[in-house]
Amino acid sequence: MSPDGHDAASSARRLATVDHATQSLADAGDFGKMVKLPRVMDALRRVLMLPGGCAAVRERAEKLESAGLFLGTDWAQPQILIPALSTGSLRSANADTVVLEAVSNLRLLAVAKGDYKHPLISAEQANDHLSQVLAVNLTLLFAPPTEAEREQQGRMAQVSRELLHYLVAEVGYEKVLENLVDEIWRILRQRPIQVDGVKRMITQIAVARANPDVDLGASGLGADRLISSLYGTTEGCREDPGVEIYRARLESMDDSALQYEATGFARSLHDTGLVSPYHAVLLRFLLSKGEYLLGEAMGLSSTGRDSLLCYHELVRSLIDQAVHVETAQCVYGLTLMLERGILYQPPVAPALWRQLALRLSPHSCERLTRVFGPTPEPRAWLLAGVLSVLGLPLGIGQGDNPTCQSARALSMWAYNDPDYLLQTVVWAARDDEIVMHFEGQPISSRPADGTESTALQQDLDPVSLLVVPHLDRIYAEMGRHCIGRDGDPHRWINPEFHGWWSGRGFRINVDVATGNLTDLDEFLRHFYAGYHPFYNGNQPVIHPQPAGIAVTDSAARFVGWHAITVLRVSLDPQDVMRVYFYNPNNDSGQDWGDGVVVGTAGHGERFGEASLPFEQFASRLYIFHFDPLEPGEMAAVERAELDRVIGYIHRSWGADRMPVESGAAEQD
Repeated sequence: MSPDGHDAASSARRLATVDHATQSLADAGDFGKMVKLPRVMDALRRVLMLPGGCAAVRERAEKLESAGLFLGTDWAQPQILIPALSTGSLRSANADTVVLEAVSNLRLLAVAKGDYKHPLISAEQANDHLSQVLAVNLTLLFAPPTEAEREQQGRMAQVSRELLHYLVAEVGYEKVLENLVDEIWRILRQRPIQVDGVKRMITQIAVARANPDVDLGASGLGADRLISSLYGTTEGCREDPGVEIYRARLESMDDSALQYEATGFARSLHDTGLVSPYHAVLLRFLLSKGEYLLGEAMGLSSTGRDSLLCYHELVRSLIDQAVHVETAQCVYGLTLMLERGILYQPPVAPALWRQLALRLSPHSCERLTRVFGPTPEPRAWLLAGVLSVLGLPLGIGQGDNPTCQSARALSMWAYNDPDYLLQTVVWAARDDEIVMHFEGQPISSRPADGTESTALQQDLDPVSLLVVPHLDRIYAEMGRHCIGRDGDPHRWINPEFHGWWSGRGFRINVDVATGNLTDLDEFLRHFYAGYHPFYNGNQPVIHPQPAGIAVTDSAARFVGWHAITVLRVSLDPQDVMRVYFYNPNNDSGQDWGDGVVVGTAGHGERFGEASLPFEQFASRLYIFHFDPLEPGEMAAVERAELDRVIGYIHRSWGADRMPVESGAAEQD
């Protein structure tokens, strides 16, 4: 890793340069630091490329921080750093970003080992953070830089890997893999549709498991459970023999052995939400058997089994066309679709028969092939995506797409109006156009100039890949129709875009013109009266309702506006009133600061739901819809309860949004 001609003398010179630059930075004033910083960054970059460079920087971490290296950045507050974000920093094409992330982690290592008493983070917290950083960057530990990484990062790609190797030697694999296993289970409890990233992490664990030099310790048991869910689920595929050998083994099994295989796969399926490629092989093989073994292989309850028996020809056709080794994950979607009982809705079964025979447009085929590959055919990929979306409506993620409204709409339709979802899929996949209406006017999703962006979202499910671009254009066009109107355009867009069930009553607590808070008391009283069972006559949420939240980071600083869906409001097992909602963000478990931590399990959440106590949810809410004919009891909400919610707002995203003329009054 070191350049040619490297020797101890040149290493000493580079370290001396770092020390001199650090002292100059420390001596400079706040403005002067910005001038001195580039020299420090360059010197650190050169040292990190040296053998032993990480250890040298670790020794200097305290002086570097006190000199002001992290001034004005999130790294200045190590207690709020999010381990998952380190992946982007360590892979950044910006060398300074890589250097800051590396120095920050080496600083935390010094804290974890007791070499640096940090005022903002304890040794235990630092050690835990590093374990999570290593866990989410496991690929960098085991794989050399790719050609793309070398092209983007140059030699800094190797610096990131050397850093992680140094950290793992100090922290140990046991804690790292324990954190990684915990992180995988946390994600799986949310039952996302897209699990390719999870599968890659499990594969990395399997690689580490097979390495005799890696001690997994107590985390090995949990790791084995995850590995077996993909690569050795049952007795017939225990040693991961390959799908062809497994298929041959099935041929020689009697019904008793097949039932044993079926129940083994079903148990793993419902335990993890992951589907082994071998499970797809078994399900296709069981098409030649009776419905009983098919039901066993999917672990169906009486509801799901009734759906299977009533619609056995349809289910068999869906398995035949959609379930392949490459699309195995859709088995879970098919299973949950049967469990939901939505086939009994009159339009759904005919719509699925139509989907089975659907001819895709050349444009749709090209998009699906470019993202998912040529095998199986594009129609199979789309059908697999349809099954996943219908079975897991709360598992739809927006990926890297900045517009969250389209993902929310797909989820809402799959959850509440599945036949309409199937219709939009047909329009997008067959016709390359969706037409919706805004206040009686048709709006087409075809690009106005006739050209469409060739950019592809690589992290979307097949349905989202085809439908979301159309919905994004329609949503934007609806926004253009609202130009010139007073107030927030969501008042008119949401009911037209999402569906008739979106309440026509609308409240917002932000003045659109100034961005300041407005009518906060009235806003909160309306929300309590519309949604809180104690103030609305114990009226449950009938249909999912669109809402908007002000997202904050772990330091309670405003990040941006975000679209979510309110699903239900009820008491959790601890008798705390909670709001359960769908978040199209790819991971709903987030820390929004000031003690507001979004739950995804352990508080009565169903798979895919996020939740917060009612007061905390209300403190991040800025837009909601309600039925104006059911006003509830606004006056009954206690002043103390409102004050607690307002306190959360003032300490977070509302801190700099107080109207000058009423700010003091609202705090009284």
